[in-house]
Amino acid sequence: MHKTTSNEDNRLVYTVTELSNEIKSILENSYHLVWVEGEISNFKFYNSGHMYFNIKDLNAQIKVVIFKKINVALTFIPENGMRVLICGKISSYVRYSDYQIIVNHIEQYGKGNLYQSYEKLKEKLKSAGFFDKNVKKKIPNFINKIGIITSQDGAALKDILKVIDDLNANVEVLVYPVRVQGKESEKEILEAIEYLNLYHSNLDVLLVGRGGGSIEDLWAFNTESVAKAIFYSKIPIVSCIGHEVDFTIADFVSDVRAPTPSAAAEMILRNRNSILIHIDFLEKSLINAMYSILNDCKSKLDRFVLSRAMTKPCLIYEDKISYIDMLNSHFLKNIRRIFDLKSEKLKNISYKLNIVSPTSVLKRGFSICFDSNNKIVTSSKNVNSGDSINVRLSRGSLMAKIEMSID
Repeated sequence: MHKTTSNEDNRLVYTVTELSNEIKSILENSYHLVWVEGEISNFKFYNSGHMYFNIKDLNAQIKVVIFKKINVALTFIPENGMRVLICGKISSYVRYSDYQIIVNHIEQYGKGNLYQSYEKLKEKLKSAGFFDKNVKKKIPNFINKIGIITSQDGAALKDILKVIDDLNANVEVLVYPVRVQGKESEKEILEAIEYLNLYHSNLDVLLVGRGGGSIEDLWAFNTESVAKAIFYSKIPIVSCIGHEVDFTIADFVSDVRAPTPSAAAEMILRNRNSILIHIDFLEKSLINAMYSILNDCKSKLDRFVLSRAMTKPCLIYEDKISYIDMLNSHFLKNIRRIFDLKSEKLKNISYKLNIVSPTSVLKRGFSICFDSNNKIVTSSKNVNSGDSINVRLSRGSLMAKIEMSID
């Protein structure tokens, strides 16, 4: 290995690469094979087939790599929070001077402390109904005011604002900056949710989240106090933590879970833009319908203006006069015909009545006798000798006195 010596003060000078290679050599020669127990954190499984994660305890963590030729023989898939026992050699990546354990054997050793805490709280809140669908608040279809709880310097805020800008969404945005990891993050997220509910209750939705990270980085979103703040929030909350695979407690409690901050912005504004597009479509349809109706009315008006009623109204009058004359002629003919029929019928009835009329009988030489009470005498028994009777003839009448009645 090349080293240079300064003549001025007899100092040994390394290049960066020389020192990094020497450290790598010391590590690899000092630790041929080590067994390490710890908890998996920040696990990543790449398409190349290699696995990368940190193995940690309460005070420290070391980078670990399992190459494809080893992990193809695994009987389980490592995951965050899992407690494992690994065997491998210490090595250093010269380019960045990071040291790591290259694993040749791994076995499951139980669940880690953080994972156990996570599972315990998850079960507690689930039993208490914090995850029930029927208590989830509905995100409004039309969003006007958005509250964002995240780090003011993080990528999450930039991603959300970029989506809002790209969608050209005319919405009000209120950002409440908080720390999203570390000891103070839990308290600040809790206070932010409570503050916005108290003083900005007119917000349509709250986006609460951050970019991705290890289970330790995301731990504020796995705490009971933050979970309860989300659950009791009167403003609907969308959790938007940039970790598409793993779920935090906040994801289960929130009203809607989005896989990333940008996805959350797209999710809540998609309906708004769809409504605006639909309103624009309806507006154009209404305008087209109005023009269609107006054009139809104009066509009808044009036809009316060119009709005989408008160009030669006198012809209509003449036609009506002719029609009235025709109706009058038909009326008179019908009246005359009805009159003739009635006259003929009357003659027939008069003839029949004349035949049965008493006057006709009297003309044939018969007479009718009436007693003093002007009642018709139909029998000699109806009168007595000395009674006066009136005898009606065809022409005139006679007064007579009964001298004798003969049966």
